[in-house]
Amino acid sequence: MSSSKQDLNTNKFCFLKVSKLKDRGKMGANSSNMEYAHHTSTKSPSSSHILTFHSTAKWKAHFDASKQTNKLMVIEFTATWCGPCKYMDPIIQDFAAKYIKVDFIKIDVDELMGVTQEFQVQAMPTFILMKKGKVVDKVVGAKKEELEKLVEKHQN
Repeated sequence: MSSSKQDLNTNKFCFLKVSKLKDRGKMGANSSNMEYAHHTSTKSPSSSHILTFHSTAKWKAHFDASKQTNKLMVIEFTATWCGPCKYMDPIIQDFAAKYIKVDFIKIDVDELMGVTQEFQVQAMPTFILMKKGKVVDKVVGAKKEELEKLVEKHQN
């Protein structure tokens, strides 16, 4: 096994210090942008995609709307500097294509610190699985198989 694979296996998550969040203030939290992190122009509107939120207000509106549906929502708390998060990126893209009835959401802990604190995220990546506004499961770390089992369990 290569040393980089060993590193990924032994370091499945990055720690987030709460003091780090408090020191950084609210930078980026007032942005009004919402982007699709992964999409192609050939997909139909009903196809899966990953939503990335850069605004707390936009996130809250989406979250409140999700409470009205029984659709599974997988929220990935991530950071650009987190190696295990980068490792999970293509896996989450594959999951979004495979599980088209599931909403995949990406939230950068450095941009939406208030949301990160509300969900008590302390390490990345953290995946919170929700239905009707309630947490149904959680995975902390780059654990592909565990996450996929939980998505399959809760998708219907």
